[in-house]
Amino acid sequence: MLRPRVIVCLDVDEGRVVKGTGFRNLRDVGDPVELARRYEEEGADEVVFLDISASHEGRGTLLDTVRRTAEVLFIPLTVGGGVRTVADMGELLRAGADKISVNSAAVGRPELLTEGAERFGSQCIVASIDAARNEGAEAAWTHYTHGGRKPTSLDAVAWAEECSDRGAGEILLTSIDQDGARTGYDLALTRAVAERVSVPVIASGGAGSFEHLRDGLTIGMADAVLLAGILHDGLTTVGEIKDALAGWDLPIRQPARRSA
Repeated sequence: MLRPRVIVCLDVDEGRVVKGTGFRNLRDVGDPVELARRYEEEGADEVVFLDISASHEGRGTLLDTVRRTAEVLFIPLTVGGGVRTVADMGELLRAGADKISVNSAAVGRPELLTEGAERFGSQCIVASIDAARNEGAEAAWTHYTHGGRKPTSLDAVAWAEECSDRGAGEILLTSIDQDGARTGYDLALTRAVAERVSVPVIASGGAGSFEHLRDGLTIGMADAVLLAGILHDGLTTVGEIKDALAGWDLPIRQPARRSA
């Protein structure tokens, strides 16, 4: 059984890391290269780099920024945003990405997931799912594309299962409702997806405390937890998070301690 992972997300807009609430009201929080380096030193297991405006603006991911970020990392780097073809995936992998996250283009042409998995391996393909709860429904969520701007006709849980069936090796599952609220992950959504797919699920959107991360891994049945805001704002560190999770007997990979 794989150890649960603590993953840091860098939402990038025009070459800068930003953070907002519900995918809106974005504010600048720093340089992606500097932040990636810091979070790896603190003990992050992986970094996710999402060019959040690429699909909306109809352009590709900023390759130079990806390349500079990858150069400072030894841990896995997932990159997404504006990925439309297998050729786009190849460019990002050559720029230093270890995994490719796909959302909008896969909705338009689901075969892209299969083509990417066949070309590069399922372990390289991450299906990014941005979901919002349907109004008045307790257990139904709609999948959104273009950085959470456009609703689709897809049920998010069923779409996650289809992505897995088509070759995605991992699901990056973000609750739009919880994003930036710091009130905890949407545990019902996370668990519903985890129970339907056979690949790892990353819980995203809403982390505000150590307990939220613990609940994402236990109640939500996630294989990894993704967070951003509480780290960007200096409220805690990856090392402190891992110490807290280890205190609950979760088999977290501890970072190497540097000697003085």
